[in-house]
Amino acid sequence: METIIEARGLAKRYRHKDAVHDLSLALPAGRACAFLGRNGAGKTTTIKMLAGLIRPSGGSCSLFGRDSQQLRPGDWRKTGYVSENQELYDWMTGEELIAFTSALYPEWDKAFEKELLGKLGIPLQRRISRCSRGEKVKLALLLAMAFRPRLLILDEPFAGLDPLVRSEFLDTVLEITRQNDWSIFFSTHDIDDVEKLADDVVIIDEGRLQVSESLDTLQERFRRIDLYGSHMPIEETSAILNLQREGDHSRFIHTAFDGETTAAIQAAHPQVRIEVSTLSLKEIFIALAKKCQTESPRS
Repeated sequence: METIIEARGLAKRYRHKDAVHDLSLALPAGRACAFLGRNGAGKTTTIKMLAGLIRPSGGSCSLFGRDSQQLRPGDWRKTGYVSENQELYDWMTGEELIAFTSALYPEWDKAFEKELLGKLGIPLQRRISRCSRGEKVKLALLLAMAFRPRLLILDEPFAGLDPLVRSEFLDTVLEITRQNDWSIFFSTHDIDDVEKLADDVVIIDEGRLQVSESLDTLQERFRRIDLYGSHMPIEETSAILNLQREGDHSRFIHTAFDGETTAAIQAAHPQVRIEVSTLSLKEIFIALAKKCQTESPRS
């Protein structure tokens, strides 16, 4: 399978601080990858290096097999990019900006543009300076999609959007990218929305990779386990997170759960009652964030 995005030992250092450290990841074609992390984890820095907007301090990264520092106009014509603070020409109307941008892309699809306008509800005659944040984000999305890119990079596109606009935005991206078999790499703090869109999940903390796998396998191996009754003490390990005890009740998150885990716990603690629960991606993310915070507290 073709790899659309790849990073190999990617690093970025600002003075005495590592923003990104030894990061390696790959996004296969036709997949949607959620890129998650706490504030300041290095997500935007990583995305800018992948897109060739800033130079790495170490390692390398590529889009479509070409080093990101050597991207050509043809590579950008295959890539749609929407940033959190997307700058648009505020003195133009939506219609004028679409006309201006479409002239830069030989592959611009006018019929697809019309379809996007219908789905997104963008005011064409209003000056962009008078548009709401939600309307500006929708316009940026149209500009990034109407030339039918093979790769869509979204850096915190949902930030500041009200729930209705965010839901409409997600539904549009999900429907169109699935229909066109595009690849998507997107960062977001709105983790509740990720499960609707993502095939794969990458989580970083303080610039270091914590997770890189499919959403399905991640959710299969994480479980919340409750033990009730008299039992031997359980200690936190690499596979046991967020251990809590209250009387004869212990609760923890198991990070390597499989078909034999419950039986193994029961054999070690034959007197206990065991309850196993699945976790949402948000619960998994919070558990990992707490672990990282404990291991490397921020000043």
